[in-house]
Amino acid sequence: MKPEIEVKFIDIDIEDVRTRLTAAGAVCASPMRMMRRVLVETAQMADDDAFLRLRDEGDKVTLTYKQFHGNQAHSASEHEVVVSDFTTTLDILKACGLTVQTYQESKRETWQFDGCEVVIDEWPWMNPYIEIEGASEEAVKRAARTLGFSWQDGVFGGADVIYQQLFPHMTVRGVIDIPEVRFGDPVPAEFGTRA
Repeated sequence: MKPEIEVKFIDIDIEDVRTRLTAAGAVCASPMRMMRRVLVETAQMADDDAFLRLRDEGDKVTLTYKQFHGNQAHSASEHEVVVSDFTTTLDILKACGLTVQTYQESKRETWQFDGCEVVIDEWPWMNPYIEIEGASEEAVKRAARTLGFSWQDGVFGGADVIYQQLFPHMTVRGVIDIPEVRFGDPVPAEFGTRA
């Protein structure tokens, strides 16, 4: 599987980050757009801290097997393929006997900077964050430094790591256990109170 080398910085101001990116010479590759995804998880995938994700990214649809090996810059790995149609691919997964664990909405803006991909992400029930992904940890660290972020403030792992920080009393693993994650919906009772 292809390793992902990435870091997140949470609770960002979107306009401030756009200003930093522009000043550093980054190029906006895709403006903010709505994304939708479904996650499929078998018992074995759950044991392996993995899931299958079908995601409509606005300009393409991807099917990804993603697995986490801890919470470090290089702890995620994935196999990903572009598919032609969200609904048909979802129908194929269901025909194979797989059950959708969760439907999720988010918004994403994608920038290219110094060999790295920088995304601004918005999810329900949390403040926006950025994620910097690159070919090496040094490239990711360099991009973070140039944009004014301290590596010590970085968060590693998927979006659920952020939800776990925000809602430390949750009774579920995160949004992977919430059937529908949509903008405008109330915070799930399973999340408990915010930190």
